[in-house]
Amino acid sequence: MGWWLQKHRIGILVFVACFLTWWFSLPKHLFPDPTSTVVTASNGTLLGARIADDGQWRFPQIDSVPRRFEQCILHFEDAYFHSHPGFNPISIAKALWHNLTQPGRRGGSTLTQQVIRLSRKNKKRSYLEKFVELFMATRLEVRFSKRDILALYASNAPFGGNVIGLETASWRYYGIPVERLSWGQSATLAVLPNAPSLIFPGRNDSSLLYKRNRLLKKLAVKKIIDQTTYELAKAEPLPQKPLPLPNLAPHFVERIKKEHNGLRINSSIDLYLQQHVNALARSHHARLRGNDIHNLAILVLDIPSRKVIAYVGNAPSGASHGESVDIISSKRSTGSILKPILFASAMDDGLLLPNTLLTDVPTVINGYSPKNFDNGHSGAVPASRALSRSLNVPAVRLLRQYGLQKFHGKLQKMNLRSIDRPAYHYGLSLILGGAEASLWDIVKTYAAMAHTVTVFGKRQSIYRSYEYQDPSYIFGKEPHFGEVGFDTPILHAGAIYNTLKALREVNRPEGEENWEFFNEAHPIAWKTGTSYGFKDAWAVGTTPKYAIGVWAGNADGEGRPGLTGINAAAPILFDVLNHLPKSGWFAPPYDDLIELEVCSKSGHRASVYCENSTTERVPLYGKRTPQCPYHHQIFLDRERLFQVNAQCYPLEDMMVDNHFSLPTIMEHYYVQKHMDYKPLPPFKEGCSIHEDNIMEFIV
Repeated sequence: MGWWLQKHRIGILVFVACFLTWWFSLPKHLFPDPTSTVVTASNGTLLGARIADDGQWRFPQIDSVPRRFEQCILHFEDAYFHSHPGFNPISIAKALWHNLTQPGRRGGSTLTQQVIRLSRKNKKRSYLEKFVELFMATRLEVRFSKRDILALYASNAPFGGNVIGLETASWRYYGIPVERLSWGQSATLAVLPNAPSLIFPGRNDSSLLYKRNRLLKKLAVKKIIDQTTYELAKAEPLPQKPLPLPNLAPHFVERIKKEHNGLRINSSIDLYLQQHVNALARSHHARLRGNDIHNLAILVLDIPSRKVIAYVGNAPSGASHGESVDIISSKRSTGSILKPILFASAMDDGLLLPNTLLTDVPTVINGYSPKNFDNGHSGAVPASRALSRSLNVPAVRLLRQYGLQKFHGKLQKMNLRSIDRPAYHYGLSLILGGAEASLWDIVKTYAAMAHTVTVFGKRQSIYRSYEYQDPSYIFGKEPHFGEVGFDTPILHAGAIYNTLKALREVNRPEGEENWEFFNEAHPIAWKTGTSYGFKDAWAVGTTPKYAIGVWAGNADGEGRPGLTGINAAAPILFDVLNHLPKSGWFAPPYDDLIELEVCSKSGHRASVYCENSTTERVPLYGKRTPQCPYHHQIFLDRERLFQVNAQCYPLEDMMVDNHFSLPTIMEHYYVQKHMDYKPLPPFKEGCSIHEDNIMEFIV
């Protein structure tokens, strides 16, 4: 054996060298060219695409070729494709004889060889190049299946102009997905790569028609199609100039191009909802532009899966009004949209109960003087009503009580990345629009709050550590909410639930009394916001299943009278809600609620002096709240007309009464809107007054 190896060692070495050359002849990536970004809806329908970085319309490779096109391309180019090893000796011999004996050139390449030629950028034809193609084609047959080779060809063949690949050609020439191509359309596209520079749709129609019909005739003769199909296919018109691609979610597609350039993304967008929301954006833009409001954005999330199901980044307002700006990812002044987070945070810390009276009087804090929308004051207002009416003064006072730095830290934990400056930069105006956030961040935060309540109630009173994550827009990619059974959530379910209850009331600024309550059959917790100078109008709402966010305004920041959340954004929100399935209301998170005696008038934890109290389910830490400070025990004379004390009136004649009274400045404004309020009776003449503050300045 040794002598045989010694004798044939040169031949063996040559064989090994040839085998290794053959084995490694194919590059790892046959087609490294940049591809177009292609985005489809959740049902596979094309939403839009963006051209590849090299200026070519080249969709990412398809997985398989439709039967009709496969039959057409095989009968036109390579009838023995499924039986040859990458080359066809008979075809090569015929081509060689023709080229030696007759004028003109004839090719004998198989589809496998054509894949190699395409991957080598159509190098100049020569017999050496043909040998290289044949050599590499046999290796290609070993690496890939016939189905894969056919897909490689269909994905990279030229179809005229800058159109590369069957799928691209199907959309550019016929405006339909490749699987819907008819026999006539498939035959047309099958003959195009044979001479894409000569035969181009819209030009040389006679040559293209002749080649297509000859192929159809061949299919009919071979019984691939019947006579009726043949006649109908011949009658089909040829394509003319390339068609524009679908563009159902332009800003969404642009976002994906930035984050996943050159990939095919099957998104979570609900096609039919997206079409409805597009129509709503057009109709409301027509309404708003009468007031020179030119831009709007709409985002809808499916809360359980945290998926984007509708995305309108801007209205079709034209280039002069910045329609290309994706408002959903742009930072805008938040207006009042963060107030529910403060309201829930304060309840979560035991600072207040859902209906605790908050102070609403003229306020100046270190030179900062917040104003309510109507410039009026209520004196004292239940916290839930202050939230639903979006009162500014109670919100600022509550933020100071809760702690600016503490609230800022909570927003950071909620992954509100656009609020990226220190707390002192914003000051107390943080709660009134002093900060900027994107619609993306705001809607995802509302969705996380809603989902916290739903999961807590359905899954044995648990929290997850990563509830405030970014939404996903990729279909089938399940969210990971982190550790299950997490004990220290950012906000507890009970506080969020009571906040959502408050937001279920019509959320309008003071003075907008004519706004109708939405149909109770489709309940939603919602909040509006309006930035200073009427530059940003917000409306964000959530049900147990859906979170909806709307922004309206001008991309250049121009303010407009009447540009408020209630007038500009809220109507859009409810129109979107009308197109969503009903999802009911949130189940109370009983394990995070306690029963507490609450004073009916003040909303505080009831004291012994409260005349009327009710038992309410309040957040767990509601037991920390102080007892009602506004109910006092007072002593009256026998006629109950004057206050008295032991120094001026007989003890046996005194009448004891429990009385609801507010501090002087609160009382001044409160009594103007509460005619049933009874001030404290005056002291009887001769009786001393023990209160330290009996007078306050009213600004």
